Amino acid sequence: MRFIDSNVFLHAFLVPRRALTSEEQFVKDEAKKIVKRVEEGEEVVMSTVHLSEIINIVESGVGLQKSFRFLAWIIACNNIAVRSVSLRDYEAAFPLAKENDVSVNDALAYSFMIDEGVREIYSFDSHFDNFKDIKRLPNLPMRVRNNRVKT
Repeated sequence: MRFIDSNVFLHAFLVPRRALTSEEQFVKDEAKKIVKRVEEGEEVVMSTVHLSEIINIVESGVGLQKSFRFLAWIIACNNIAVRSVSLRDYEAAFPLAKENDVSVNDALAYSFMIDEGVREIYSFDSHFDNFKDIKRLPNLPMRVRNNRVKT
């Protein structure tokens, strides 16, 4: 099982308002491939925080009804585990965020992964590379990593 970061769904589902660079299009295509694997039954896990990030951005970007459809799909998928997050989880993640120069939500994902024995994450966020005991997928070509595609 792998953790799946919110940016995978966002890259896959959101419709850009401008032409994408070749690097951005590459990331979008990779995100769609990951989502297709999930749609076909690959087991993944996320937290309620990461789910909320997706729903909020989908709602503001493409509308309330699409955010409802996305949430209904997540609820119906037996292969997507969604784990609850408590204040205690944030208390554990906060020092990790500061020590590793990442956002608190990234540290929360990492902390959850370690607790659950998950060692791989689907994400386009290079901050996860700061954690040496997990592996971020997909492994992007150097041209994409160097251009730091925004997530």
